[in-house]
Amino acid sequence: MLTLQQIKDHNEEAQQVWQAFNAGSPVRPPVHLGTSMQYFIFNDALNPGEQVTFEAYTTDAKTMLDFQLRSQVWRGEHIAPFCDDPVGMPEAFHIKVDLQNFDEAAYFGAPVAFIPHQVPDTRPIFVGDQKNAFLDQGLPDPLVGGWYENAHRLFDELTCLIDQTPTYLARPVQMDPFGIWTGGILTLAVALRGSALLEDLYEDPDYVHTFFDYLVEGTIQRIQAHLAFFDIPVPAPDMFFADDAIQMVSVAMLKEFLIPAYRKLKPALTTADQVKIHLCGDATRHFKVLQDSLGANEFETGFPVDFGWLRKELGPDVLIHGGPSVILLRDGTPDQVKSETKRILHSGICEGGRFVLREGNNLAPGTPFENLAAMYEAARRYRCTR
Repeated sequence: MLTLQQIKDHNEEAQQVWQAFNAGSPVRPPVHLGTSMQYFIFNDALNPGEQVTFEAYTTDAKTMLDFQLRSQVWRGEHIAPFCDDPVGMPEAFHIKVDLQNFDEAAYFGAPVAFIPHQVPDTRPIFVGDQKNAFLDQGLPDPLVGGWYENAHRLFDELTCLIDQTPTYLARPVQMDPFGIWTGGILTLAVALRGSALLEDLYEDPDYVHTFFDYLVEGTIQRIQAHLAFFDIPVPAPDMFFADDAIQMVSVAMLKEFLIPAYRKLKPALTTADQVKIHLCGDATRHFKVLQDSLGANEFETGFPVDFGWLRKELGPDVLIHGGPSVILLRDGTPDQVKSETKRILHSGICEGGRFVLREGNNLAPGTPFENLAAMYEAARRYRCTR
């Protein structure tokens, strides 16, 4: 446990680091640690014996609210000391309908499976003789299609619970929007079509283009409807999306199938010239194409990544997030983590100062705090030069 003086010193340093970074004069790389809900659900210290299951969390509003509140307190006490978050409780608690990564496939009708000791997932539906069923199915209702009927029920119930008790530990509780982003057209297509979609790219490209057009139009309608529902301008002033499945295709296929899809999405969903993209896995060969074709100027990376090459490829002005792999952070020693962090920071990735150090990508349950401390200390000793 940190002393009150240590907490004060940490928070002042973190604030100064982010202020300098955002002003374009970083003193060192800021450190961020991503913690998805699986980190908390599968965390014995916070949720012993998985007393709160993903099924309960995902389907019951009170469970979702209570667990998100407790998770944010836990993060402020146990994760913040090892990154540039403020230690302590947040100024306000932000609550959302947490759809994990199954929501888009479930929106198009894929059944949700709650698998013990795993995150929820969906099953492909456009398989076998149902390959073309989407042509007859039509597009879902943009607000309550598929699983989104449950999502809006949860939203209404969460809103009522917060109206009844608008504070938690003397801090305000606020509802955040949901349904306003996409995890990617190829990722969605694979979830709905299964691995056969990868064969279609070679054997039936016309089908893929038709299928992607269907998914793009449905995605645009859903996001635009939810932006309007939450009184956000349509198109929105910024855009953040993902498409982890593109790590499975070539650059040529990205250009043929995905860039046209992204170019339809972008003007329909944002007025921004530049966008942020999250891409797990080994997808860095695509980054330059996305930069040139889509105006992508910020990337969240996964693993493996050649950071020195990536900086040279993209130039000094693109913001890159990344760092040691989650496997090393979970299973390595503090010395190994410190060594890998130093190697990354000295690779050339910090040229221009547009680098945020984080795990690559999303902290794994069971990661030792000693390893997080090793990564953070290595970052704190590094000094940016311009």
